[in-house]
Parts: sequence; structure tokens; C-alpha cells
Amino acid sequence: DRERDVRSFISYAVGCMMGRYSLDVDGLVFAGGNFEPSKYQSFMPDVDGVLPVLDDEYFQDDIVGRFVEFVEVCFGSAKLEENLDWIAASLGRRTDEISRDTIRRCFLDEFYRDHVRTYRKRPIYWMFSSGRQKGFQALIYMHRYQKDTVALVRTKYLLELEGRIDAKVKSLQKSLDSGIAGASKTQVSRTIAKLERQLAELRTHDEEMHSLADDMLEIDLDDGVKENYAKFASVLEAIR
Repeated sequence: DRERDVRSFISYAVGCMMGRYSLDVDGLVFAGGNFEPSKYQSFMPDVDGVLPVLDDEYFQDDIVGRFVEFVEVCFGSAKLEENLDWIAASLGRRTDEISRDTIRRCFLDEFYRDHVRTYRKRPIYWMFSSGRQKGFQALIYMHRYQKDTVALVRTKYLLELEGRIDAKVKSLQKSLDSGIAGASKTQVSRTIAKLERQLAELRTHDEEMHSLADDMLEIDLDDGVKENYAKFASVLEAIR
């Protein structure tokens, strides 16, 4: 089953990004305890254990960028684009998409739903989500959670994203005011409207994140996913 196997590969890639798995060590590598960087030589996990899952590449550790890096490490640079095309085709690439667009759409709309289903509503990766506009989404690994993780997600990613989207809106508005014509003008107007909806959503989400960040909540892995996840229900993707 090509599609199933590709989705499993993507899940394994995320595991390597989080440090749960390593290309250099068989089996489960980290599920709590001491995090040992020496076990990751071929592909290093994300330094802070936070992976932005956004509709554009706003950050260096963007999940699509890291996935592309993972594919290159696994299979080499010579056939990187061919491999990305094959992965995208396996995921149902649309006619108007390049391979990275398809992979991004998979991470935005499908990955977390698949992960929750695979782990029977007890996910080990948790998705911070601002809401329906998907202005902000970021994955963390529960076994790497620290009591300052929410504050880290908020200050390093959420607030930074607000600033970048706001700047993008102003830039697009300036180009619109300068006299873009025809279809381009319509498209730019739609993009501005979408970004403004996302900004409004981000600001509401920030209020909730700020409150939780101040609480510096701790989790006990022995309590299980359900009890720990509930502590952050106001800022995480709802489990359905």
C-alpha cells in the first residue's frame, strides 16, 4: 500500500525530527529520561523540540523544510526532487501543486488527524493550534515537554509569526495601493483578507497561550496522555 507506507515514512521522519527515533540507532531512542545528542549523528533532532506547521515557510525549522532535509539525508541529493515528486504523487498531488505544496498540505490538514487515529486518541505529538484559520500550528513531543515549553512556543514562534504576518500584510497592501491590475489585484486582495483573519485568530490564541505560559504547568508521564493533554486543551488541537 504505497500511500500507507509513505504516510508511515512521514511519521517516522517526524519521530526523527523530535528525537523519538534516530537513523543511527535501532528502535525507540527517546521516550523520557536523559536526552543524549550523541545518538543522533546522521540527522539531528530539532533543537527545541518545536516544529512549526504553517501554510508558508516563516521559520528555519519549518516542518516541510526539515522533512526535505530528512529525505535528502536518507536518500541523497542527486534524486531529491525525484523522490519528493514520488512522495507527493503518493499523497495525491493536485495539478496546481509542486511537490513541496502537497507535502505542506499533508502536514497542515492530514498528519495530525492520522497521528491521533494511529495512537487511538492518545497522541504522543501534540499540536498547538490557533483555530480554524490555521494561522498558527506547531508540534511538540510530549516526552520532551518542559514547564517552560508553552512560553517558548509563544515567544519564539507565535509572537514572531504575528510580526511577520503583519509585515506581510502591510507589504501586500502597499503593492495593492501602487496599482496592481486585473487578476493579480484580486488575488492580492484575497491573500490580504486571509492573512488578516489569521492575525485576528493569532491574537486571540496569544491571550490563551500567555495565561498558560505564566502557569508553568508540569506534566507527569505516568498520568498518561489523556489527563496531561486536558491541561492544555484551550491551546491544542481538539482530539476527535
